[in-house]
Amino acid sequence: MKGNEEVSTENGKPARSGFHPVDGLRDWWARAPHWQRYGVYLALIVFALILPAPAIGSFMSPDSDWTNVLIFPIGIYILLAIGLNIVVGHAGMLDLGFVAFFAIGAYTLATMGTNYGWFVWPTFLVGIVLAAISGVILGAPTLRLRGDYLAIVTLGFGEIVRITANNTDAIGGARGITNIPHPEPLLGTEFLLDAAPYYYLILAAIVIAIIFSVRLQKSRVGRAWAAIREDEDAAELMGVPTFKFKLLAFAIGAMLGGLAGGVHASKAVFIAPENFPFILSATILAAVVLGGAGNLPGVILGAFLVAWLPERFRDFAEYRILVFGGVLVLMMALKPEGLLPSRQRKAELREGTGGMGAMGAEVAGPDSEASAEVTK
Repeated sequence: MKGNEEVSTENGKPARSGFHPVDGLRDWWARAPHWQRYGVYLALIVFALILPAPAIGSFMSPDSDWTNVLIFPIGIYILLAIGLNIVVGHAGMLDLGFVAFFAIGAYTLATMGTNYGWFVWPTFLVGIVLAAISGVILGAPTLRLRGDYLAIVTLGFGEIVRITANNTDAIGGARGITNIPHPEPLLGTEFLLDAAPYYYLILAAIVIAIIFSVRLQKSRVGRAWAAIREDEDAAELMGVPTFKFKLLAFAIGAMLGGLAGGVHASKAVFIAPENFPFILSATILAAVVLGGAGNLPGVILGAFLVAWLPERFRDFAEYRILVFGGVLVLMMALKPEGLLPSRQRKAELREGTGGMGAMGAEVAGPDSEASAEVTK
């Protein structure tokens, strides 16, 4: 272990020099019995349910409707960040065109609802499937590229989808699509102009995405993604079918992007190509890196901050984006590994192994810090 920051005591509990509240919290969580973990889960769910309360909104977003801010941008950004984290954080591929899958999900719901009168709930599934197929179509010919080259291709895909939507009259062209239907009533809840039902809808989508992502990370698939992220050549030599698992990461990330697009379109009622610019892909990527790529709580925190800070700084008018950028630069200067990086990811970055954009990086040895973190 580098820097002698951590030593093992006789009872196996780590003892660190200095003040490390995040690591201490992780140690507690690792040793916590099931009832304490479920208690934390329950507290988080209760907090999420009461989050739209006006008392909280008066501080968090005094110049905007807090519930609407929770839906877009905060909720949508978190859902997109969870999807992009599978591609960037787990599999270690740099994707700059993630907004394309968001657009495909939104346009699928808008087109099927307005042109063919489809019900909204099954159309969510159609949008998710089409987004996943788009991910496979994009990934099949391009995933043999790595690092910056893959980033350029994905950036181009995002622009192709936006420009195609802009020049296709069948899906509204530059004018976009209006009068997108709301979801049908569910369990006595109507989805109309009231923002609250949409908040709980996107909250449910986020919870499902979190459970799905965690289960994947702890499975054989997640271990294969970690091997690819650390060193793709070594993973290939060890028998990991890297192309198949990279394609799977692209498809699953695209599915969550399509789900976010469908939810957004059903709430916004109107979409246009200008709603899906490249800067949205860059913003979601910034959220993933800021929070700590590969660590789900960190990614959610990063997406929340990236979405919330511009709303909180509305008092600064046109200077709020400048202030927002300054805050991001300050955060990355103080925490280059992200606000809440995973231990394994932190060890990989210290050793210069793996990660997005790493082309031909040094291979981690069996006695390396990163390898030690994998076994924890």
